[in-house]
Amino acid sequence: MEARRWIAGKRFPADRPLINLSQAAPVEPPPKGLVHAMAEAMISDPASHLYGPVLGLGALREELAMQWSAGYGGRIHPDQVAITAGCNQAFTAAMSTLAGAGDEVILPLPFYFNHKMWLDMEGVRAVTLPTGDDLLPDPAQAAALITPRTRAIVLISPNNPAGVEYPPTLLRAFYDLARRHKLALILDETYRDFHSGDGAPHDLFADPDWDTTLIHLYSFSKAYRLTGHRVGAIMAAAARLAEVEKFLDTVAICPPQIGQIGALWGMRNLGPWLADERAEILARRATITRAFARLPDWRLLGCGAYFAYVQHPFGIASDVLAQRMVDEAGLLVLPGTMFGPRRAAGGTGQAEASLRIAFANADQAGLEEVVDRLTGLDP
Repeated sequence: MEARRWIAGKRFPADRPLINLSQAAPVEPPPKGLVHAMAEAMISDPASHLYGPVLGLGALREELAMQWSAGYGGRIHPDQVAITAGCNQAFTAAMSTLAGAGDEVILPLPFYFNHKMWLDMEGVRAVTLPTGDDLLPDPAQAAALITPRTRAIVLISPNNPAGVEYPPTLLRAFYDLARRHKLALILDETYRDFHSGDGAPHDLFADPDWDTTLIHLYSFSKAYRLTGHRVGAIMAAAARLAEVEKFLDTVAICPPQIGQIGALWGMRNLGPWLADERAEILARRATITRAFARLPDWRLLGCGAYFAYVQHPFGIASDVLAQRMVDEAGLLVLPGTMFGPRRAAGGTGQAEASLRIAFANADQAGLEEVVDRLTGLDP
């Protein structure tokens, strides 16, 4: 919302329009078949307008359990699945069962700012785990941060904002660390549908006791362009979801019915379409990787899913630079200062030196134009 204020009231020339790379959300509507399925439900199914089950439609929970069990090589039961009003709500609901004021949760840097803001609002201390130039967290460093007040470790892969994909061995190492210390491992896989690797991104669900440690989060928003319909998911122990149910019933009563109907139709019918969407995102990833090779003074620290995380070469803080880029280059990106502490607050300087570029809504020609504009920036 702060970045939107940077462009409020400003006009950009027709031959150099604003390129908005600030938000990681599809801007096009869902495929027509999915839209028709939702419209038909609104017209012909009176129940679609009523309160639904607090933990989501049974058919959608069953479909997720079935597809995830097959895809990850594990066993997930429908009562280990809950549907939420978006993945942000999935995080807040899960966290509400884990930590309260005075507790601690470990967040690798750079963090997703909504996670940090929720912890702040709840009085939970976010313990930040620094990362190096590869932006991969180190389980040994995380272990050194664990205290009697630690309740969970949060990972996002593919990562928002960094774009990096955590290797299966790294995810397993964090899973084992959390299990040894009887902590929850929250793994947010909002962008799993755009992972560059084939097959399952990890084997954590193959552990028959996965739900004693793992809390998995997912979003339908990116896969099926359902951002405005707010459909996310949690996979966790049935006993934990009974506590999640209390939170959800208090906050939203139930997730939106029409969005769930669309998500279910998408899961059952849009496999080939989603594969094409993934291929296009991977092509854009390749384009931005290739294009940034033309900027020798910039460093592409991470690139994957919807994001490129870059280190700029200027001697100013990233939030100052990001605002300058609006006027000088017609580019709107988010500064690293939104994703980690400044040096004055104990940070390493990574936040001031970094920018997040959300490239999913720029075509390949547009991404080449982005780099052209960056080339013209004055120090």
